[in-house]
Amino acid sequence: MGTRHGLDWERDGAHWPLRPYSRFVQTPLLRWHVQYAPHADALAPTVVLLHGTGASTHSWRGVFPLLTERCSVLALDFPGHAFSAMPAPQDTACLFSLPGMAAGVAALLAQMGIVPHTVVGHSAGAAVACMLSLDGHLQPQRIVSVNGALVPLDGLAGQFFSPMAKLLAKAPWVPELFSWQAAQPAFLQWLLEGTGSQLDAQGRALYRQLIANPSHGAGALAMMAHWDLHRFWGRLPQLQAPLRLVVGQGDLIVPPSVAQRAAQALQRQTPPSVVVLPGLGHLAHEEQPQRFADLILHSLH
Repeated sequence: MGTRHGLDWERDGAHWPLRPYSRFVQTPLLRWHVQYAPHADALAPTVVLLHGTGASTHSWRGVFPLLTERCSVLALDFPGHAFSAMPAPQDTACLFSLPGMAAGVAALLAQMGIVPHTVVGHSAGAAVACMLSLDGHLQPQRIVSVNGALVPLDGLAGQFFSPMAKLLAKAPWVPELFSWQAAQPAFLQWLLEGTGSQLDAQGRALYRQLIANPSHGAGALAMMAHWDLHRFWGRLPQLQAPLRLVVGQGDLIVPPSVAQRAAQALQRQTPPSVVVLPGLGHLAHEEQPQRFADLILHSLH
Protein backbone atom coordinates (compact mmCIF):
# COMPACT_ATOMS: atom_id res chain seq x y z
CA MET A 1 0.00 0.00 0.00
CA GLY A 2 2.91 2.34 0.67
CA THR A 3 4.28 2.04 -2.90
CA ARG A 4 0.98 2.61 -4.69
CA HIS A 5 0.97 5.91 -6.58
CA GLY A 6 -1.70 8.40 -5.53
CA LEU A 7 -3.19 11.29 -7.41
CA ASP A 8 -0.65 13.77 -8.73
CA TRP A 9 -1.44 17.38 -7.83
CA GLU A 10 0.04 18.97 -10.94
CA ARG A 11 -1.63 16.50 -13.29
CA ASP A 12 -4.82 15.31 -11.56
CA GLY A 13 -5.34 18.48 -9.55
CA ALA A 14 -4.85 20.92 -12.41
CA HIS A 15 -8.59 21.66 -12.55
CA TRP A 16 -9.53 20.60 -9.03
CA PRO A 17 -12.44 22.53 -7.51
CA LEU A 18 -11.31 25.54 -5.45
CA ARG A 19 -7.66 24.92 -6.36
CA PRO A 20 -6.60 28.51 -5.44
CA TYR A 21 -7.43 27.70 -1.80
CA SER A 22 -5.28 24.55 -1.77
CA ARG A 23 -2.06 24.09 0.13
CA PHE A 24 -0.07 21.19 1.58
CA VAL A 25 0.72 21.00 5.29
CA GLN A 26 3.27 18.61 6.79
CA THR A 27 2.64 17.20 10.27
CA PRO A 28 4.93 14.66 11.98
CA LEU A 29 3.10 11.67 10.46
CA LEU A 30 1.51 12.94 7.25
CA ARG A 31 1.49 15.44 4.39
CA TRP A 32 -2.06 16.78 4.18
CA HIS A 33 -3.90 18.47 1.35
CA VAL A 34 -6.12 21.23 2.69
CA GLN A 35 -8.16 24.08 1.27
CA TYR A 36 -8.14 27.14 3.49
CA ALA A 37 -9.78 30.54 3.13
CA PRO A 38 -8.87 32.77 6.10
CA HIS A 39 -11.29 35.62 6.69
CA ALA A 40 -9.98 39.19 6.63
CA ASP A 41 -11.46 39.71 10.09
CA ALA A 42 -9.28 37.83 12.58
CA LEU A 43 -12.29 37.55 14.91
CA ALA A 44 -14.48 35.80 12.34
CA PRO A 45 -15.40 32.22 13.31
CA THR A 46 -13.70 29.26 11.65
CA VAL A 47 -15.61 26.35 10.16
CA VAL A 48 -13.87 23.03 9.50
CA LEU A 49 -15.38 20.68 6.90
CA LEU A 50 -14.71 16.91 7.11
CA HIS A 51 -15.69 14.68 4.20
CA GLY A 52 -16.87 11.07 4.32
CA THR A 53 -15.14 7.80 3.42
CA GLY A 54 -14.02 7.73 -0.20
CA ALA A 55 -14.68 11.43 -0.79
CA SER A 56 -12.41 14.50 -0.56
CA THR A 57 -12.42 18.29 -0.37
CA HIS A 58 -14.32 18.27 -3.67
CA SER A 59 -17.53 17.29 -1.87
CA TRP A 60 -17.63 20.77 -0.27
CA ARG A 61 -17.04 22.61 -3.57
CA GLY A 62 -20.50 24.19 -3.45
CA VAL A 63 -20.69 24.85 0.29
CA PHE A 64 -17.16 26.19 0.88
CA PRO A 65 -17.35 29.45 -1.12
CA LEU A 66 -20.77 30.27 0.35
CA LEU A 67 -19.24 30.34 3.84
CA THR A 68 -16.21 32.51 3.10
CA GLU A 69 -18.03 35.85 3.31
CA ARG A 70 -18.64 35.38 7.04
CA CYS A 71 -16.12 32.73 8.14
CA SER A 72 -12.67 31.36 7.81
CA VAL A 73 -13.15 27.96 6.16
CA LEU A 74 -10.94 24.87 6.16
CA ALA A 75 -11.57 21.63 4.26
CA LEU A 76 -9.12 18.72 4.17
CA ASP A 77 -8.49 15.36 2.57
CA PHE A 78 -8.33 12.52 5.10
CA PRO A 79 -5.21 10.31 5.08
CA GLY A 80 -4.88 8.28 1.89
CA HIS A 81 -7.74 10.18 0.26
CA ALA A 82 -7.33 12.25 -2.91
CA PHE A 83 -4.21 14.41 -2.45
CA SER A 84 -3.32 13.70 1.19
CA ALA A 85 -0.52 11.18 1.55
CA MET A 86 -0.97 7.54 2.43
CA PRO A 87 0.51 6.92 5.90
CA ALA A 88 3.72 4.93 6.18
CA PRO A 89 3.00 1.22 6.82
CA GLN A 90 3.97 1.48 10.49
CA ASP A 91 1.52 4.39 10.97
CA THR A 92 -1.43 2.91 9.06
CA ALA A 93 -3.29 1.36 11.99
CA CYS A 94 -2.76 4.51 14.06
CA LEU A 95 -3.84 7.12 11.52
CA PHE A 96 -6.76 5.14 10.09
CA SER A 97 -8.43 4.28 13.39
CA LEU A 98 -11.19 6.63 14.47
CA PRO A 99 -9.27 8.00 17.50
CA GLY A 100 -6.09 8.14 15.40
CA MET A 101 -7.80 10.05 12.61
CA ALA A 102 -9.20 12.54 15.12
CA ALA A 103 -5.73 12.95 16.63
CA GLY A 104 -4.28 13.46 13.15
CA VAL A 105 -6.80 16.16 12.33
CA ALA A 106 -6.11 17.80 15.70
CA ALA A 107 -2.37 17.82 14.95
CA LEU A 108 -3.07 19.40 11.57
CA LEU A 109 -5.24 22.13 13.11
CA ALA A 110 -2.60 22.81 15.77
CA GLN A 111 0.09 23.05 13.07
CA MET A 112 -2.04 25.63 11.24
CA GLY A 113 -3.01 27.50 14.42
CA ILE A 114 -6.71 26.92 13.82
CA VAL A 115 -9.31 26.71 16.61
CA PRO A 116 -12.68 26.03 14.97
CA HIS A 117 -15.98 27.44 16.11
CA THR A 118 -17.94 24.77 14.21
CA VAL A 119 -16.92 21.37 12.87
CA VAL A 120 -19.05 19.94 10.08
CA GLY A 121 -18.75 16.25 9.23
CA HIS A 122 -20.38 14.26 6.47
CA SER A 123 -21.01 10.54 7.01
CA ALA A 124 -17.82 9.10 8.58
CA GLY A 125 -16.50 12.65 8.91
CA ALA A 126 -19.26 13.28 11.48
CA ALA A 127 -17.82 10.52 13.68
CA VAL A 128 -14.37 12.15 13.42
CA ALA A 129 -15.92 15.50 14.37
CA CYS A 130 -17.50 13.95 17.48
CA MET A 131 -14.30 12.10 18.39
CA LEU A 132 -12.33 15.36 18.26
CA SER A 133 -14.54 16.55 21.13
CA LEU A 134 -14.81 13.21 22.98
CA ASP A 135 -11.02 12.83 23.13
CA GLY A 136 -10.54 16.42 24.28
CA HIS A 137 -8.72 17.68 21.20
CA LEU A 138 -11.29 20.42 20.57
CA GLN A 139 -14.34 21.90 22.19
CA PRO A 140 -16.18 23.50 19.28
CA GLN A 141 -19.24 25.62 19.86
CA ARG A 142 -21.18 23.23 17.61
CA ILE A 143 -20.83 20.04 15.62
CA VAL A 144 -22.96 19.60 12.51
CA SER A 145 -23.46 16.01 11.37
CA VAL A 146 -24.56 15.57 7.75
CA ASN A 147 -25.96 12.05 7.32
CA GLY A 148 -23.53 11.03 10.04
CA ALA A 149 -22.34 7.41 10.25
CA LEU A 150 -22.56 7.36 14.04
CA VAL A 151 -24.11 3.95 14.73
CA PRO A 152 -22.46 0.52 14.21
CA LEU A 153 -24.07 -1.94 11.83
CA ASP A 154 -26.40 -4.32 13.62
CA GLY A 155 -26.60 -8.10 13.57
CA LEU A 156 -24.79 -10.24 11.02
CA ALA A 157 -23.87 -7.23 8.89
CA GLY A 158 -21.88 -5.76 11.75
CA GLN A 159 -20.16 -9.06 12.49
CA PHE A 160 -19.25 -9.55 8.84
CA PHE A 161 -18.34 -6.07 7.60
CA SER A 162 -15.32 -5.13 9.71
CA PRO A 163 -13.44 -8.47 9.39
CA MET A 164 -14.13 -8.50 5.64
CA ALA A 165 -12.87 -4.91 5.26
CA LYS A 166 -9.69 -5.83 7.17
CA LEU A 167 -9.17 -8.84 4.89
CA LEU A 168 -9.72 -6.83 1.71
CA ALA A 169 -7.45 -4.01 2.92
CA LYS A 170 -4.57 -6.51 3.12
CA ALA A 171 -5.10 -7.77 -0.44
CA PRO A 172 -2.98 -5.58 -2.75
CA TRP A 173 -5.05 -6.47 -5.83
CA VAL A 174 -8.39 -5.23 -4.43
CA PRO A 175 -7.91 -1.45 -5.01
CA GLU A 176 -6.58 -2.12 -8.52
CA LEU A 177 -9.59 -4.30 -9.32
CA PHE A 178 -11.96 -1.71 -7.91
CA SER A 179 -10.34 1.14 -9.85
CA TRP A 180 -10.51 -0.88 -13.06
CA GLN A 181 -14.20 -1.54 -12.43
CA ALA A 182 -14.76 2.13 -11.61
CA ALA A 183 -13.67 3.06 -15.12
CA GLN A 184 -16.89 1.47 -16.37
CA PRO A 185 -19.64 4.15 -16.54
CA ALA A 186 -22.35 1.69 -15.49
CA PHE A 187 -20.45 0.83 -12.29
CA LEU A 188 -20.08 4.48 -11.26
CA GLN A 189 -23.75 5.08 -11.99
CA TRP A 190 -24.65 2.08 -9.80
CA LEU A 191 -22.49 3.41 -6.94
CA LEU A 192 -23.98 6.90 -7.07
CA GLU A 193 -27.54 5.64 -7.39
CA GLY A 194 -26.89 3.68 -4.20
CA THR A 195 -26.47 6.96 -2.31
CA GLY A 196 -29.97 8.18 -3.10
CA SER A 197 -28.50 11.43 -4.44
CA GLN A 198 -28.61 13.04 -7.86
CA LEU A 199 -25.30 14.68 -8.77
CA ASP A 200 -24.48 17.00 -11.65
CA ALA A 201 -21.99 16.08 -14.37
CA GLN A 202 -19.06 17.67 -12.53
CA GLY A 203 -19.83 15.75 -9.35
CA ARG A 204 -20.01 12.45 -11.22
CA ALA A 205 -16.74 13.16 -13.04
CA LEU A 206 -14.91 13.99 -9.81
CA TYR A 207 -16.03 10.81 -8.09
CA ARG A 208 -15.00 8.82 -11.12
CA GLN A 209 -11.55 10.42 -11.02
CA LEU A 210 -11.19 9.52 -7.35
CA ILE A 211 -12.41 5.95 -7.36
CA ALA A 212 -10.47 5.15 -10.52
CA ASN A 213 -7.24 5.76 -8.54
CA PRO A 214 -6.05 2.63 -6.67
CA SER A 215 -4.30 4.62 -3.93
CA HIS A 216 -7.48 6.54 -3.10
CA GLY A 217 -9.39 3.26 -3.04
CA ALA A 218 -6.82 1.77 -0.71
CA GLY A 219 -7.17 4.76 1.63
CA ALA A 220 -10.94 4.43 1.76
CA LEU A 221 -10.72 0.68 2.39
CA ALA A 222 -8.10 1.14 5.14
CA MET A 223 -10.33 3.71 6.82
CA MET A 224 -13.24 1.25 6.90
CA ALA A 225 -11.01 -1.60 8.07
CA HIS A 226 -9.60 0.19 11.11
CA TRP A 227 -12.75 1.80 12.55
CA ASP A 228 -14.55 0.55 15.65
CA LEU A 229 -17.95 2.22 15.76
CA HIS A 230 -19.09 -0.03 18.62
CA ARG A 231 -16.58 1.60 20.97
CA PHE A 232 -17.44 5.02 19.58
CA TRP A 233 -21.17 4.40 20.08
CA GLY A 234 -20.53 3.51 23.70
CA ARG A 235 -18.82 6.85 24.23
CA LEU A 236 -21.18 9.06 22.22
CA PRO A 237 -23.50 9.83 25.20
CA GLN A 238 -20.52 11.61 26.80
CA LEU A 239 -20.41 14.20 24.00
CA GLN A 240 -20.52 17.71 25.45
CA ALA A 241 -20.43 19.80 22.27
CA PRO A 242 -23.89 20.80 20.96
CA LEU A 243 -24.78 18.57 18.00
CA ARG A 244 -27.04 19.29 15.04
CA LEU A 245 -28.08 16.22 13.04
CA VAL A 246 -28.89 16.98 9.38
CA VAL A 247 -30.52 14.10 7.52
CA GLY A 248 -31.35 13.52 3.88
CA GLN A 249 -34.65 11.70 3.96
CA GLY A 250 -33.72 9.71 0.86
CA ASP A 251 -30.30 8.57 2.14
CA LEU A 252 -29.82 4.94 1.08
CA ILE A 253 -26.45 4.51 2.87
CA VAL A 254 -27.07 5.94 6.35
CA PRO A 255 -30.83 5.72 6.95
CA PRO A 256 -32.56 8.59 8.77
CA SER A 257 -33.19 6.25 11.73
CA VAL A 258 -29.47 6.57 12.60
CA ALA A 259 -29.95 10.24 13.49
CA GLN A 260 -32.94 9.38 15.66
CA ARG A 261 -30.92 6.75 17.55
CA ALA A 262 -28.07 9.22 18.04
CA ALA A 263 -30.50 11.87 19.29
CA GLN A 264 -31.97 9.42 21.81
CA ALA A 265 -28.48 8.46 23.04
CA LEU A 266 -27.71 12.13 23.73
CA GLN A 267 -30.94 13.09 25.51
CA ARG A 268 -29.20 13.37 28.88
CA GLN A 269 -26.85 16.00 27.46
CA THR A 270 -27.94 19.03 25.47
CA PRO A 271 -30.58 17.42 23.23
CA PRO A 272 -29.42 17.56 19.62
CA SER A 273 -31.58 19.16 16.98
CA VAL A 274 -32.57 16.98 14.02
CA VAL A 275 -33.20 18.56 10.61
CA VAL A 276 -34.76 16.23 8.01
CA LEU A 277 -34.46 17.31 4.37
CA PRO A 278 -37.00 15.72 2.01
CA GLY A 279 -35.91 14.65 -1.44
CA LEU A 280 -32.17 14.54 -0.71
CA GLY A 281 -29.85 11.56 -0.37
CA HIS A 282 -26.52 10.69 1.24
CA LEU A 283 -24.69 13.42 -0.70
CA ALA A 284 -27.30 16.02 0.19
CA HIS A 285 -24.71 18.79 0.73
CA GLU A 286 -23.58 18.34 -2.87
CA GLU A 287 -27.15 18.37 -4.18
CA GLN A 288 -28.19 21.61 -2.43
CA PRO A 289 -25.07 23.47 -1.21
CA GLN A 290 -26.92 26.73 -0.52
CA ARG A 291 -29.28 24.97 1.86
CA PHE A 292 -26.37 23.48 3.76
CA ALA A 293 -24.40 26.69 3.85
CA ASP A 294 -27.45 28.38 5.38
CA LEU A 295 -27.70 25.63 8.03
CA ILE A 296 -24.03 26.02 8.93
CA LEU A 297 -24.20 29.79 9.07
CA HIS A 298 -27.25 29.54 11.33
CA SER A 299 -25.20 27.37 13.73
CA LEU A 300 -22.77 30.27 14.22
CA HIS A 301 -25.35 32.28 16.20
